[in-house]
Formats: sequence, C-alpha cells, structure tokens
Amino acid sequence: MKNIANKRGFLLALLIITFLLSFAIGRYPVPIGTLLKVILSKIFPIAKTWTDTIETIVFRVRLPRILAAILVGASLSLSGAVYQGMFRNPLVSPDILGVSAGAAFGAALAIFLSFNTVGIQISAFIFGILGVALVYLISIKIKEDPVISLVIIGILIGSIFTSFTSLIKYIADTEDKLPTITFWLMGSLSGISPKDVKRVFIPILLGIVPLYLLRWKLNVLSLDEDEAKTLGLDTGRLRIIVIICSTLMTAASVSISGIIGWIGLVIPHLGRIIVGPDYRVLVPTTLLLGSIYLLIIDNMARALTTVEIPLGILTSLIGAPFFIFLLLNKGRSWDK
Repeated sequence: MKNIANKRGFLLALLIITFLLSFAIGRYPVPIGTLLKVILSKIFPIAKTWTDTIETIVFRVRLPRILAAILVGASLSLSGAVYQGMFRNPLVSPDILGVSAGAAFGAALAIFLSFNTVGIQISAFIFGILGVALVYLISIKIKEDPVISLVIIGILIGSIFTSFTSLIKYIADTEDKLPTITFWLMGSLSGISPKDVKRVFIPILLGIVPLYLLRWKLNVLSLDEDEAKTLGLDTGRLRIIVIICSTLMTAASVSISGIIGWIGLVIPHLGRIIVGPDYRVLVPTTLLLGSIYLLIIDNMARALTTVEIPLGILTSLIGAPFFIFLLLNKGRSWDK
C-alpha cells in the first residue's frame, strides 16, 4: 500500500506541475512566476506588476479551459473504468450505452436549429441522458442477462442516434452548419468560458463522488452474477448507481467538449498496470491519470500548429497505438 501511495503522490504532483505549465503554453504564454503572483493576489495583498490582459488570460481564458480538461479527462476515464468492470469487458468505453451518440445528435440538432452555445450544450446533455434512459428502459423488458441486454440495446440505440446525426449532416448547410457540426463532433475545448465550467461541475461532481465512496463495492460487479449475490450485495441497485453516475459525468463532459474518444478505453488499462485491478485504488488513480492525460493532449492541440487540432484526432492518434502497446504488454505491472 505504501508503494501505491507513492505512485498516487507522484501522479498528484505531476497533475499540479502540468496544471501550472499549461498556463505557459499557447499564443500568449504566462510565466510561472507571474502566474503565481496573479493567483495569490486574489488571496493576499500583492502589488500589481502585471497588465490587465495577463489577468484576463489567466482567469477568463486559460483557467476555465484547464479546469474543463481536468474535469472531462477525469470523468471519461472513471466512466470507462467502472463500465469495464461492470460489463466484465476490457474493450468497453463510456459510450457503450449510447450517451455519446445521443449527445452528438443533440448537439447536431441544436446547431442545425441555430441554437446558441448554451443551447447546444443543454441539448447535448439532455439527449445524452435520454439515450441511456432508452437503453435501460428497453433492456429491463428483455428476459436475458442484464449485462448482455444493456450492451446489445446500447449498440442499437447508439446506431439509431448516429444515423439521425448523419441525416442532419446530410441536410445541413454546407457553408455554415455542416463545418460547425463536424468540428464539434471531433472534440475541442476552445471557447470554454467560466460559465461552461460552472454548468457541468455539479453533474460531474454528482457522478464522481458516489463512485468514489462506493469504490470498494465496484470490485463485486466484475464477478459473475451468482458470485456477487452470495456476498449479500444488491448488484442490480449497484449497477443502476454506476449507470446513473457514469451517464451524468459523460453527458456533462461531452456537452462542453464534443466527442473525445479513447480516453475512457485506454486510461483505465494504464491505471491497472500502475496499481492493479482493485477499484479501491484504481478509482483515484484513474481520476488523476485521466486529468493529466487530457490536459497534456489539450496543450498539444494548442501548441503543435498555428491552427488548433481537434482533441478527438489527437486522442485517436495516440490512444490506438498505445492500446496496442498495452495489449502486447498485458499482465505487466509497475509492481513487478
């Protein structure tokens, strides 16, 4: 346990360092020394030696985007981790129950109808929740294994929402609406405002906190149904809690970031390599890893070229080869 605590301490320190360095990356870099003065000036009476522009960049531009990257990365990673355990499948990702497909349709529909940014986010969130609700309501009507039913219905509902999204793209204005829809679907944190972060903070928190508190019970979901019941736990209720929490986190994240793939698939596997499969330590480790990973990816998106690269492109380019590496090194751990 001491070794695990050291690893978690290292990841926390790495997150703090990445957080601070993120302010120094971009078209208007903010030196670390100036950054600390600007932040501390909100708490202590420090003489102002920086311009108003620097303060605006720190609090109105960089800080909201950095916090959004941390929240979205943590949410998608944790959702992927708990779903992989619940479905007993290492290839499961947060969009298995159709939340991402539903949110994509909601956003595409809102853009097609010329909604503003807030309207697009709300529409994406509502349709993401609706997608998972449909999957759950239909699956409970099927007298089969509940886990298998959820997966099958999730794929079907996701396919329906994807078809509707394609239809909207087909009939959308090619000069205005279609490029906007396409860019949103590729994922980005550009244009994130403090209000955007405030809107998704509560749903994400409502998803993370219960899963963190129940992390010791999550190990039971990875067992067979009969084995879990012999331990005296209500697997059905626990499964509902996992679905609700993961849906809240994923829908809220996708509503402000668009579709960012591979995070919820790759990061949980990396967490298992570092600390093992025990959810008591895997949950906090996954939260830290996801936050660090998306923060680094977002920094790369801002810094690699003069034009910002969509996050979904980078996560795919990095995630797919890395997942192949994980498969080739399956079973290895930092403890060995």
